[in-house]
Amino acid sequence: MSKPLKYPISALVVLHDKDGNILLIERTAPQGFWQSVTGSIEPEDNNIFAAAKREVWEETGISLSDGQLLDWHESTVYEIYHHWRHRYPQGVFENREHIFSAEIPRDTAITLQAAEHVAYGWFNAEEAAEKVFSPSNKRAILALQKKLEKQ
Repeated sequence: MSKPLKYPISALVVLHDKDGNILLIERTAPQGFWQSVTGSIEPEDNNIFAAAKREVWEETGISLSDGQLLDWHESTVYEIYHHWRHRYPQGVFENREHIFSAEIPRDTAITLQAAEHVAYGWFNAEEAAEKVFSPSNKRAILALQKKLEKQ
């Protein structure tokens, strides 16, 4: 049985500690492909907020409270990478990614979904921004850093 096609609306969740260090996870393929938590909305999700919480749980094993997850009320439309277009309905070339963040304690236990991710690490914002492959992920990390510096 094949996987159902993805809907082109996703959540990007930048997880960080109280000092502004960013949690990144490395995809199984291609090797060296680091990112924040991200994933598409699914039929069981009531909204993009629910999708963001579900993705954090699925990818890290972290259960966020509603008060912990911050919806930035911002989104980015980007072209879907050619090698992933087969996951979407024919003719879909763009995805709208909604941005979220959440502060978690640095010692929070991380449980990766082995089929999707092979490693995780904590990085300062500059390192994290350089490590991620996605331009929108990089922008979100740098924007978070500015927000945290103003607090």
